[in-house]
Amino acid sequence: MGREKKIFLAATRQNDGKTVVCVGLMGRLSEISGKTGFIKPIGQRYVEVDGDKIDEDAVLIKSMLGCDSHLKDMSPVAIGRGFTKRYLDKGNVNSIIHRIREAYDNISRDKDIVVIEGTGHAGVGSVIDLNNAQVAKLLGARVILVSVGGIGRPIDEIALNQALFEKEGVEIIGVIINKVIPEKKEETEEYLRKGLAKKGIELLGVIPYTKSLTAAKMSQLGEALGLEFLCGEHCMDNYVENVTVGAMFPHNALKYIDKKSLLVTPGDREDLILAAIGSSLLSGMGTPGIAGLILTGGLIPDEKIVEILRKANIPVLLSNDNTYRVASKLHDLVVKIRVEDRVKIETAKELVEQNVDTGKIFEKLC
Repeated sequence: MGREKKIFLAATRQNDGKTVVCVGLMGRLSEISGKTGFIKPIGQRYVEVDGDKIDEDAVLIKSMLGCDSHLKDMSPVAIGRGFTKRYLDKGNVNSIIHRIREAYDNISRDKDIVVIEGTGHAGVGSVIDLNNAQVAKLLGARVILVSVGGIGRPIDEIALNQALFEKEGVEIIGVIINKVIPEKKEETEEYLRKGLAKKGIELLGVIPYTKSLTAAKMSQLGEALGLEFLCGEHCMDNYVENVTVGAMFPHNALKYIDKKSLLVTPGDREDLILAAIGSSLLSGMGTPGIAGLILTGGLIPDEKIVEILRKANIPVLLSNDNTYRVASKLHDLVVKIRVEDRVKIETAKELVEQNVDTGKIFEKLC
């Protein structure tokens, strides 16, 4: 391994917004040094690219930076379905270590900075004898931890992760706290700094919760839930930020509907469907519109209503599940930034630039 500066970006748990921080940090560091590389040694969410399983974040970063690194080097190990069982039956950690070392050597060649993204908290990967703390040690990297807003919970979770990194002799250079309630940012930052200082950890940034980063396109919801479009396919790029469950009178439901709202309702609740159509048609007159509909129960409204939905340019997805089950799936859905989400990428860059001390991070690596 060369003399490049290395950052291992880890989180205290899954879905803490590590990808957002990674995107913003990569953008900022690439401005400081054009020779910046990226690798996610072990990934869990992947896509197929030319027959290889490649982590989604590696695809995103390569597209964002336009770097010349090979995707297979940026994502050498992808944990797919059945991987863990195969490993426990007859796996060899040395072969995984070899793949990661070889990929890192290729990525880091002629680089000044390499960002190494972990997967989940410090202990993720223990089942294959190579958790995040061990990967950071393997590559000789120092760690930045990402956690979510609040005061007590993030400090508790940081302390837990800190213990595992310290067990492996890996240094944590600081912490970034994500998804902090904007109105409480100043107070939260003050107390986080005090609490983390007692643990010997420096606070490097506090990023406010930004709703648009959690928004999903109608097309993404259809793909994630395995749904088909009834109509409005050409509007499938509509973003959804709010979900309203149609289990009330139409005039009450309208209070919760705006142009970024998704209405989830049984396909035979034609009163609510018509109310949504009315809201959308009147949106040009200063009243809210709607992002889309999911009709549940395998029920399709009368063809005349479907025709109105088409003319109103409202994207409609169909589900055979009941309304409660669909709402539960939407609640649990993790929305990742994708290559095509240019606005989200720029938002992530701006949030990191404005709220994270990247200059201090660079200094700590020198």
